[in-house]
Amino acid sequence: MDPDLTLQITGRAAADIADSVRALIERGALQPGQSLPPVRTLADTLGVNRNTAVAAYRQLTQAGVVVTRGRGGTHVADRSEVPQEGFAADNVLRDVATGNPDPDRIPDPSRALAGMAGRPVLYGEPVIDPALDAWARSWMCDDLSPDEVRLTITSGAADAVERLLAQALVRDDAVALEDPCFLTSIHTVRVGGYRAVPVPVDDKGMTVEGLRAALDQGVRAIVCTPRAQNPTGASLTAERAAALREILRAHPYVLVIEDDHFSMLSRRPFHSLIGPEHRRWALVRSVSKFLGPDMCLAVTASDPDTAARLAMRLTPGTTWVSHLLQRLVHALVTDADVLAGIESAGAHYADRNAAFAARLTALGVPATAGDGLNLWVPLPVPARDVSEQLMRRGWLARAGDAFVLADEPAARRLRLTVHDLDDVDAERLAADIAAAVRAAGGRLVVAGVG
Repeated sequence: MDPDLTLQITGRAAADIADSVRALIERGALQPGQSLPPVRTLADTLGVNRNTAVAAYRQLTQAGVVVTRGRGGTHVADRSEVPQEGFAADNVLRDVATGNPDPDRIPDPSRALAGMAGRPVLYGEPVIDPALDAWARSWMCDDLSPDEVRLTITSGAADAVERLLAQALVRDDAVALEDPCFLTSIHTVRVGGYRAVPVPVDDKGMTVEGLRAALDQGVRAIVCTPRAQNPTGASLTAERAAALREILRAHPYVLVIEDDHFSMLSRRPFHSLIGPEHRRWALVRSVSKFLGPDMCLAVTASDPDTAARLAMRLTPGTTWVSHLLQRLVHALVTDADVLAGIESAGAHYADRNAAFAARLTALGVPATAGDGLNLWVPLPVPARDVSEQLMRRGWLARAGDAFVLADEPAARRLRLTVHDLDDVDAERLAADIAAAVRAAGGRLVVAGVG
């Protein structure tokens, strides 16, 4: 912290001190990520009680203006954007970083849409369409052990997770996130002003020691992907899930959110962190991966108290998801031809990813395919160097560090979306990756790093 800048903070009351810091931020004298003076230093400089300085920082934290990092001090909140999934706009390169499902594998809703017209839905009516409610109860509850389950419909999984966190947390509360992590989860936690606590992920999912350490740090919520974890493709095994549930038995009021985004497409069995005695929990399943990203609907199963709080978070905003959309989803997921297509799509993603991993391995870049839409490819050199080499060969790939909270090895990973490549393009991309790795490795040796 610049001593001269410390002297620019003024005020005797907590509100005045907070206003002074805000003014410095608005003028650009304090930049995102810049540290503020320690509480004791600020109090001594202003000649106020230490509690007054603490109260000023608390006001700024609650407003999302600053963030606290424990012994790391207090810093101006970082407003930089988190990278998002999807196509790169205005790019001539072949994009293998989209994270999208194959558009040819998304069911055509035309026939179902023809039967959607009916009596209009009015204010005060049930927010869940009765037919979808009946189907969703079977879809969700068969995989849950708690006796009492309530359902909520939201505008997609990200909407559900954001509202679930907002109903349970205040700014600067700690949230356990998988590391590496889904980009939308990182964005949601950052925008909410929560403090992300990374939990490492291995090939069996969230690690036991990682979760234990996060709970020791006082996390109030956990966001977990039980299968097809993005970006790694990892899925919880029965043994790992049981070990995580055992740890959580001592923390029944920590909110556990499971985002089972791949659900009907997954090639792996579902294993849950949510034990029968856990008191605060939610299982979220959206339809976007198998019915298309534009079908913004997710079903959330949760304990009654969480469901009631979630309903209150919905009331000031969307209130309910369009019943026309709910009816369309129900019509599609109860159509035998659509279900067969979803099953075929799941097999397609698995087969194409496995085939591409085999191509890379044969070319000297060992890779394995997990579950999900993407591949998480380990590299012997920094991924950014490889992605730069790939750009010169006409490909746009995504380096692993975009998904990182604290996991340094992810800097040597590529996340690829390759399931929509034909065999010719897949062979060309695999060869270009192998060549890019060799070129990047040669650069390191020349630079004296290898």
